[in-house]
Order: sequence, then C-alpha cells, then structure tokens
Amino acid sequence: MAASTHTKEMKNPSIVLYGAGDAKLQDTPVPEIVDSHDVLVRIAFVGVCGSDVHFYRHGGISRMVDPSVGITMGHEASGVIAAVGKAVTSVAVGDHVAIEPGQPCRYCRPCKSGTYHLCKNMRFAADPGPPVTPGTLSKYYCIAEDFVYKVPSSISLEETVLVEPTSVAVHAVKLGDVRPGETVVVMGSGTIGLLVASVVRQFGAHRIILVDILDRKLDFARTYLNCDTFRPDTAHTPEQNAAALLESTGLEEVDTVIECSGAPSSIETGIYILRGGGKYVQTGMGRPKIEFPMTVMSEKELLVKGCFRYSAGDYELAVSMISKGLIDVKPLISSTSKFEDATVAWEKTANGEGIKNLIRGVQD
Repeated sequence: MAASTHTKEMKNPSIVLYGAGDAKLQDTPVPEIVDSHDVLVRIAFVGVCGSDVHFYRHGGISRMVDPSVGITMGHEASGVIAAVGKAVTSVAVGDHVAIEPGQPCRYCRPCKSGTYHLCKNMRFAADPGPPVTPGTLSKYYCIAEDFVYKVPSSISLEETVLVEPTSVAVHAVKLGDVRPGETVVVMGSGTIGLLVASVVRQFGAHRIILVDILDRKLDFARTYLNCDTFRPDTAHTPEQNAAALLESTGLEEVDTVIECSGAPSSIETGIYILRGGGKYVQTGMGRPKIEFPMTVMSEKELLVKGCFRYSAGDYELAVSMISKGLIDVKPLISSTSKFEDATVAWEKTANGEGIKNLIRGVQD
C-alpha cells in the first residue's frame, strides 16, 4: 500500500480502495458538520470484517469500486466525539462511542415503520454506490448523533469495536425468538457465530452447539463459551451430517438454528436438524443462489427468516450486554495493526489468522 505522504502532514488520512489489491493511504477532506444533529468522531479503532477482505481481494461484492473514484474502507468502528452540531444533546465532545455505520433516509415506508435497516436509500459506510459513501477507516468520520452510542469507561475503545458485530448477533437472536430452555445450534464459529452463541445464552437457551469444519475454531469456541461443538464430515451429505450431529450430541430435536456461515451444506444441515415447528435464521451471507430443501422446510412447517445487519434497539442491547460483562468480547481481539498497515490486517483475516483483527486509528 503506497503512501503519498506521512499521516502527520495530512488533515484527514484515509485508506482508500481503488480496486482489487489497490489500496492507498491518502489525504481526504475533513467531513463538515452540516446538519445541526451531526457529530464528528475521531476514529480510535476499526475492525476487519469478511466483507472488507472480499472488497480488497475482488474490488467489491454486488457492486464494484469505481477505480476513478475509490472508496474509503471500514465500517466496524469506535471513536471519540471531536465536535458536535448545535442541536446535539445525547453526546458531548470527549465521549467514547460505538458507531452504527449507516444512515437511512428516515422518510420511506421501512423507515417510518421502524425497520430502517431495510431502507433502500440507506447510506452505509464503505458503500461503492452510487452514490459513494465513505467508510470509517479515516481520522475523522461524520454521522448523525442518533447513530453513535455512548459507552461507559468500563469498555475500552478496542472492545467498543465489537459492538457492531454484537449488534448483528442480537438482531439474529431476536429474529430467532430464542426462549429460555431451548436448544440452539449455531452454524459457523467465526466472530458472528461466537457472538450469536453468547447472546443466545443471555436469552436463556439451556444448550448451545456450535458447528464448524475447522478444529481450531471449535477448540476456541469450547474454551470461550464452554459449549458443545460438532465438526461435519465434508465427505458426507447434509442429511448424514444432520443425523451425526443429533447422535453425537444425544439430541432428538433442535428448537432453533442460526446459520452464520453462508455455506450451502451448512444451510441444508440446519434445516434437517430442526424439529417440526422449529425456527431458522439465515445470518451468513453466502452465494446468491443455492439449492434449498424446500420440501423438508414445508413438511416440518419451519419458521424461516433472513437476517440483515441490525435494527432499532440492537445497538443499545449490545452495549448493555458488553458493559455489564454479560458478553466478554476481549478474548475475540486477536491483533491490532497500525493505521498505515491496514492491508496487513486484511491479509491476516483473509488467511484465517485470529478471530477479530483491529486497525488502530491515526496517531498524532
């Protein structure tokens, strides 16, 4: 990654992606507070998400980065309030905050009905557009005050980065309507899967099984959560793995499955292990088109839901769970790279190193 100058000589150093493998450290304009309810955040840490890796490796996902424009990367972030608009009352300069990295239009039907995360005009951080929406991997980031969440001093700014993926987990568990006493299987033990299992426990599930094809991930999950795990045999069919999971865990049925990998075989296995009337939530983002056991779903009369980001109340609950020590996110932080070495953090995640790799904000 080439640097045009030193960060100390820049007003707003940013990591800008111009295409697959083409990221540059460069100066960008400091965002201006235009709306009276906007706040300016000095970014402290940014987490690496699988989508960041996909953008870096392939230049985009459903929409590609315009190489003539580029896009500032990053969406999992924590920071300190640096300035506020004249109407801001919920936070003040110096407050530590978690950032919900997207602003809806506030006027469409989803927004007015409380499902603002489904707004078709959502301006999500690091969206190549059009229009292009800059991400959080810069010195300063501007957003509306109701999309930052003040965190107590008991949470470090490193841990605060994990509020974003924890909010995804909260949203998924809410959609699954997890209830006390249930048996829940979480497919995939990456960051989201581990956090989903953590939230499921707080919702009262009595038994949790994490599923993954990598032994090292399952070893970490057992240590972190003290839960049951299962490794599918990749040579077996989903039906065979479903039977093996139930037999190895001594289960006759599963109440809820929350799928966090996006792998087609994992999705099928999840459907096969559910009891009649069970609940299934698709949280992992995989291939756009896959084979799906529709007949099994119908015969079991399953409740199947998609899951997309987070919505009203999810961030507040995530902050509360972390600040009260109900969910310990510190063990999930595997490494912290310098701002100038953002691509190093992306490569670590791409190579499967660690759980959550962070990028430190610009240092003065």
